[in-house]
Amino acid sequence: MLVKNSRIMVLGGWGLVGMSICHKLMSYNPSALIVTSLRREESESAVRQLEDEYGGRFSTKFIPKWGNIFTRHSWKDINWQTLVNDDSKRLEIIHDIFDEFDDNMLEQSALFQLISETKPDIIIDCINTATAIAYLNIYQSASFVIDELEKGNLKQFTVEKFLTSSYIPQLIRHIQILNKSMTANSVKMYLKVGTSGTGGMGMNIPYTHSEERPSRVLLSKTAIAGAQTLLLFVLARTPGGPIIKEIKPTAAIAWKRIAFDTITKGGQAIKLVDMKPTNAKKIDKEFIFDDFEGIEDTEEVYKSAFIDTGENGIFSKGEFQAISSIGQMEIITPEEIAEYVVFEANGGNSGHDIIQGLDSFSLGPTYRGGMLQHFAIEKIKHIESQHNIESVAFELLGPPRLSKLLFEINLIKQIAGTFSDALLFKPEDLANEANKLIQSNNKLRSEMLSIGLVILLPDGTKYLRGKNVKIPVRRTLDKLPMTDENIEQWCYEGWVDLRPSNFQIWLERLTRIKSQAESIPENETSSRYTYTKEYWNHFQQIEEGKIAAWIFEFEDAGWRFKR
Repeated sequence: MLVKNSRIMVLGGWGLVGMSICHKLMSYNPSALIVTSLRREESESAVRQLEDEYGGRFSTKFIPKWGNIFTRHSWKDINWQTLVNDDSKRLEIIHDIFDEFDDNMLEQSALFQLISETKPDIIIDCINTATAIAYLNIYQSASFVIDELEKGNLKQFTVEKFLTSSYIPQLIRHIQILNKSMTANSVKMYLKVGTSGTGGMGMNIPYTHSEERPSRVLLSKTAIAGAQTLLLFVLARTPGGPIIKEIKPTAAIAWKRIAFDTITKGGQAIKLVDMKPTNAKKIDKEFIFDDFEGIEDTEEVYKSAFIDTGENGIFSKGEFQAISSIGQMEIITPEEIAEYVVFEANGGNSGHDIIQGLDSFSLGPTYRGGMLQHFAIEKIKHIESQHNIESVAFELLGPPRLSKLLFEINLIKQIAGTFSDALLFKPEDLANEANKLIQSNNKLRSEMLSIGLVILLPDGTKYLRGKNVKIPVRRTLDKLPMTDENIEQWCYEGWVDLRPSNFQIWLERLTRIKSQAESIPENETSSRYTYTKEYWNHFQQIEEGKIAAWIFEFEDAGWRFKR
């Protein structure tokens, strides 16, 4: 199949990978490029960008399309939660998922109507299907069912919501519709940009959002991604259908832009809140989730330097440095993915089509990604300097433990300056100085509290918190007992711990890092070692993300086994 003069649909074309593919496709002058996204403004924005760059030089026709392809055409522009919360529509959704597949169901599908209307020769699917389905979170729905069962008042609404979050039936129905739609409209090739669900890491992956480790929701994403690959494998063996390919990146995909701006979550700015040390709460019998007394709205929003990784969100310098460090997810750039995808679409054999090699051909980190990671970090540092700020953590990457570690080492950096100088302090001195910083630096304190971190003060009897608390995880409870055991667990999982005992752990940790580097012989210059004195800047700097990544590798077993 050749791209030149073909009609090509890029599902998810507004996204980071989708736009890179659109740019690469233009090297071959397709007759039409159909760019889809969930929202109208996104697809139209993508088309405007392409028209501005290529409109005067190419004959390609750019066509924007939008809407949720996983639902009915008549519902494609309605928010999924709105649909699920509508009593009549919710029942129809359940029938669409679980009933026997028929022509009526096919013809009502948004995906079928999209393909039938646009008649593409090639479909390149950049939608993260596994995330879209797995993050419906069947476990949360199940918890409500179980709770009501135990109380003896199970409601129809709860059961229906549980059914609408069923993963595999929804994926199977999607593949059925995809198959029929492509066959009916003579699509010649379907090329999926898939996912491993864990960025190439194993079940020791540390990047989760407050859930147990490994996260059930994250593993559901991996399970859906694997199930989809096998369903596509079956689809590729079906006579009369299109050529089926899948490229499966197994690294963090980055990046779209680097900037200083408002930090948002779910499309909304993170509002800064604060709790003055004078309002610190006493360690009591219970931790009450809705205890907002003493929490103040600052009337400001969180602004900082960040790197925008597209659909995966925005990361602070520390978060990006941690996730992209050697042994973590590392990086592959969207342009490299586009290179392989378009090469496959043109009939080439990149060696990374997962349908041909389910186990062997996943796409890992790259030399380019590793090289450019340094420049990305330096750019964020430059923006930090321009705005006199510290880009530490936003708690958008997860887990809260990462944010906690990044802020704790940032406190040590602000106190000591360098790695070597930090080792000259006693734990009690670090605790006292950190407490002074928390007392005096309103901005630093507010940023910690506003992203959901709790600060345990040095004496261990008082804490500071914001309105949103990441740890402990609330689930269905309104309060939890404040036992010594729980407090220790919460400090490990995500509380910024200012007690001397925690700074003792940090000093032991830094000593171990320094000893590890200094144990490498001076005349050893091969590629055998990673964590050399040069890697740690000869201990004259403290880089939060590097240290957090080292902790995940050597203490939490969150290291990358395959590349």
